[in-house]
Amino acid sequence: MTNCVASIDAGTTSVRCMIFDETAKVLASHQLEFAQYFIHPGWHEQDAHEIVEKCYQCIERAVADLGKLDGGKWNVKVIGITNQRETTVVWDKDTGLALTRAIAWPDTRTAHTVRELAKKSPKGTDAVKAETGLPLSTYFAAVKLRWMLDNLPEVKKAHDEGRLRFGTIDSWLLYNFTGATAGPDGGVHVTDSSNASRTMFMDLRKQTWDQALCDFFGVRIDVLPRIASSSEVYGQMRGGPLDGVAIGGILGDQMAALVGNKCFAAGEAKNTYGTGAFLLYNTGTHVVNSANGLLSTIAYKAGPNAPVHYALEGSIAVAGSAIKWVRDSLGLIKDASEIGPLAAQVEDAGGVYFVTAFSGLFCPYWDDSAAGTVVGLTSYTDRRHFCRATIEATCYQTEAILDAMAKDSGIHLKALQVDGGMTNSDEAMQIQADILGIAIERPEMRESTALGSAIMAGSAIGLFGWNVNEPHTLDKVNRAGKQRFEPRISAQKRRAGKKGWERAVQRSRGWNVNEDEDDGGKENASATGAARVGEKAAM
Repeated sequence: MTNCVASIDAGTTSVRCMIFDETAKVLASHQLEFAQYFIHPGWHEQDAHEIVEKCYQCIERAVADLGKLDGGKWNVKVIGITNQRETTVVWDKDTGLALTRAIAWPDTRTAHTVRELAKKSPKGTDAVKAETGLPLSTYFAAVKLRWMLDNLPEVKKAHDEGRLRFGTIDSWLLYNFTGATAGPDGGVHVTDSSNASRTMFMDLRKQTWDQALCDFFGVRIDVLPRIASSSEVYGQMRGGPLDGVAIGGILGDQMAALVGNKCFAAGEAKNTYGTGAFLLYNTGTHVVNSANGLLSTIAYKAGPNAPVHYALEGSIAVAGSAIKWVRDSLGLIKDASEIGPLAAQVEDAGGVYFVTAFSGLFCPYWDDSAAGTVVGLTSYTDRRHFCRATIEATCYQTEAILDAMAKDSGIHLKALQVDGGMTNSDEAMQIQADILGIAIERPEMRESTALGSAIMAGSAIGLFGWNVNEPHTLDKVNRAGKQRFEPRISAQKRRAGKKGWERAVQRSRGWNVNEDEDDGGKENASATGAARVGEKAAM
């Protein structure tokens, strides 16, 4: 039998199981979408139990396909997990059932909660940034949990009685995979340091939960999972065709993509273009505090005794989801793959700028009151210009993040590593190179998120000789077929485009301000509460 490694990649809209060999060749893969619930403006929910069920289904199909390959010689030796970050799950430890739907990371219902928390400190939205590297924002998990406690009585009751368990999607999956089905306390309640760094409960430098932070958010510290490294054996899979296989690596999806792109040295960076877009810049073993609107975060900790590696991050809330919106809501295209060729039919967007602030603006603007805005429309505009403006929206926001990173680090990138769905478009990557004025490097195997967690899992047991703390052991991984896109437009045209984008951003800001704001949606909160438990119990 020949060994291989599996990765469970639980993204924002779908889950998949991918199985890799030692060079990162994909041996088998299966992907399934899961339901998204948008029951009020700005709300984005998911069924945590459905995510687990779809993961098991993907594992079953991928392993079945693997068994048909090369006479069934392949043997899955270890499993990695990577996940959408910040999405918040709460469950009852006595039943193992989620108490409500998960609140997904783009959800903005907590804008009122953010403002109330900011009032508690003279630092405002920077109240906990020194400890966590994060500003108060609708983005992060602690604010979502605070909203649940304020608005969902069953969550508060479980919290006050000591029955509540909190986790991001990695913790929820690990809890279920390692035995929650065998009993309410059967599962392992663990997260890794990369995901913990996105909760706002963890001290970034100590890599431990901080009692003062928990007190600030009014959350019991015992509801939180144990913090482990990103590369160690946490337990064994229970159930399904991988029953008994070790689970040995956990990383938040964007940190996994950094590892999958092998950005192990300080000064290396990648951008992942998925539902949102996330640019991470490796800062080595030291925290770099951003003065320009970026996040300081943990990139990975490759073993219990390994040093922590940090990163600066810039997050774009809406990237690939804008293309989906153009397809599904506007009907300008029938398939996402059409947008690049249409955009390439025109030299520019004809003066149109589309600020895709559907969930406000993240780095480096941090404006949850910003709204989606289109400016520059004329009778000359057609769908090709709008398609190009949609792609450019992500590219210009990437430029704003890179500018901020250069100011914080003093280093200007010469090339950017990229992965994710949007990178399948040559046209989009050429537009990105033109807007940035630097080279874009795209690997042939672009599933860097799944690969990153697979690398961490393999490293945990020394599979293939992989050792993330000695990156040369990964020299053979994902080397084939890298493409490079060089900028083609003049510096003058680049500057003019940037100036137009900045003007458009200013027009989008401060739109969603409600002077008669209610108490953060309490009258609607029951829609996500106890009724969800009843729905699950009836299934």
